[in-house]
Amino acid sequence: MSKLLFAILKVVGIIFIIFLIATFAANQIFKQKVRKEVRDLSDVQEGREREIVTEKDLDKLPSCVKRWLTNIQVIGKEKIRTVRLKQKGLIRTKEGQPWMPFEAEQYVAVDRPGFIWYVKVKAAPLIYLSGRDIFYQARGNMLIKLLSIITVADGKGKEIDQGSLVRYLAEISWYPTAVLSDYIKWEEIDDNSAKATITVEDVTASGIFYFDQNGNFFKFRGERYKEEQGSYSLGIFAGYMTDYQEFKGIILPSLAEARWELPEGDFSYFQGRIGEIEYNKAEFY
Repeated sequence: MSKLLFAILKVVGIIFIIFLIATFAANQIFKQKVRKEVRDLSDVQEGREREIVTEKDLDKLPSCVKRWLTNIQVIGKEKIRTVRLKQKGLIRTKEGQPWMPFEAEQYVAVDRPGFIWYVKVKAAPLIYLSGRDIFYQARGNMLIKLLSIITVADGKGKEIDQGSLVRYLAEISWYPTAVLSDYIKWEEIDDNSAKATITVEDVTASGIFYFDQNGNFFKFRGERYKEEQGSYSLGIFAGYMTDYQEFKGIILPSLAEARWELPEGDFSYFQGRIGEIEYNKAEFY
């Protein structure tokens, strides 16, 4: 091996080591940011008394919602105040784009609605995206960084706030006792569907919950702001919840899919499965 080739390989090796150190450090900094936000989200839930769901709690709900909550066995269970869950799945941002595997942890506060979703997406060998989607104190923010270093997206504003609240509502089947919260108003449509409107401070979102003949919730559909080329417009968002399994004594959907309903056809961009879920722990993180 010539001295020149050896020198080149040595330089490449040094650069690669620096790259690994830099990405590791950036990833730790990103995680620390998420940990702090999770602690802040957790703090607003402190001091809440333990409450048990009763049949009477369900009285004012639409019949299809009441039937669903009864079927999934929430009666007699403790009301959910905090949630920590883990997910794995596939995600993409554009039609025709390859699906990218991801792993995520999500933290949810129920009494004062909020969530943090921390995700790591494998975009290519040695290339990953770190993401954090948050709704806290009625404000949303989607932050995505390449290798935890380079900011790819940092969405915020009233459209993000609304979109984040839609997400909270669409995923309520993972923390179903939140259905009983005063910040959600229900309107019965028919035997198998009901409209929910959620208001948190100055942000409002709504959508329709659909139930199958067995009483299982399987689809959410509502208007949500969608970003395209730097501008926002209202689109039709649909979330599908399937494959019900028992978690912590409650029957929950383990598989979720998110789609945009577009004039040219549905665009599926998220498919995720819950691996584990915890409720009402003393600490989030």
